[in-house]
Amino acid sequence: MLVLGLESSCDDSAAALVTGDRVILAQVVVGQDEAHRPFGGIVPEIAARAHVERLPQLIRQVLDEAKAKPSDLDAIAATAGPGLIGGVMVALLAGKGLALAARKPLVAVNHLEGHALSPRLADASLDFPYLLLLLVSGGHCQLLEVRGVGQYRRLATTIDDAAGEAFDKAAKLLGLAYPGGPAIELLAREGDPRAVPLPRPLVGSGEPHFSFAGLKSAVQRAAASGAHRPADIAASFQQAVVDCLVDRTQRALAACDAPTLVVAGGVAANQQVRSALADLAQQNRRAFSVPPGWLCTDNAAMIAWAGAERFAAGLTDPLDVPARARWPLDADADKVRGAGVKA
Repeated sequence: MLVLGLESSCDDSAAALVTGDRVILAQVVVGQDEAHRPFGGIVPEIAARAHVERLPQLIRQVLDEAKAKPSDLDAIAATAGPGLIGGVMVALLAGKGLALAARKPLVAVNHLEGHALSPRLADASLDFPYLLLLLVSGGHCQLLEVRGVGQYRRLATTIDDAAGEAFDKAAKLLGLAYPGGPAIELLAREGDPRAVPLPRPLVGSGEPHFSFAGLKSAVQRAAASGAHRPADIAASFQQAVVDCLVDRTQRALAACDAPTLVVAGGVAANQQVRSALADLAQQNRRAFSVPPGWLCTDNAAMIAWAGAERFAAGLTDPLDVPARARWPLDADADKVRGAGVKA
């Protein structure tokens, strides 16, 4: 099986060719950090225009690198949401055009399912079900049961901000360059994680969810006070996020018989987060699975792999499948595809 994956849901334009036996024949990711850095965050219109300019050449590049033609493909997988709607439309429309021209099946991939299935691309021994997935990224922070392709049950989510968004906002408050997550992680190495008293929202509470808005506000107050070194604020903030993730995940582990703790999403690239969750799994005598750092951030290899998994399960989509800004992973997506329903 050979699947082309296309991704443009945020500010990374990406294309990849992946086989059904987990071989990545070619992949390329082009970011837009320089374009968005003056604004301290992503400008949707700028991102969408860049995707339009870049994606066609990226498709040609991966096909040429793999010495493949569109006629060699078994399916074309494209992110159909959630994300910045202008960007989502670019990959999906490119996928539709290729599918139509090459007469190949289209698989409209939920970006979150790309993250959710990415550990199986990296780890051939990871079988379904993996009953506890921590999906933690710039726009999402969720605990889910993963019982199979397209079979997800959400156990907890954030009630306000996602962890990755909190990283970016904290970095901006500290005057750090975009993207904020890696900048915070780098600066935190120079700081004392106990120096600044910051809250741990919902830690120890009986409800299952996450919250990071109060932590972000506390960082704003600490930065404005002038009483703390930026490195100490960064280190204390990062430690607070880790403590929140560990506490909420521990609660979920205690409530379900999960043999494996699986972690995916952009924040999982943070080494302190990975290390703390690996320790948590070991303390609970659970296996631990997390993709390599490059596979945690947005990329087309995970979209191609999710497409391959869905295609193998007989799940393809019509050419009128809609792009979506919002698309919960645990919704019964296959019943609403093509109907323009916003979940």
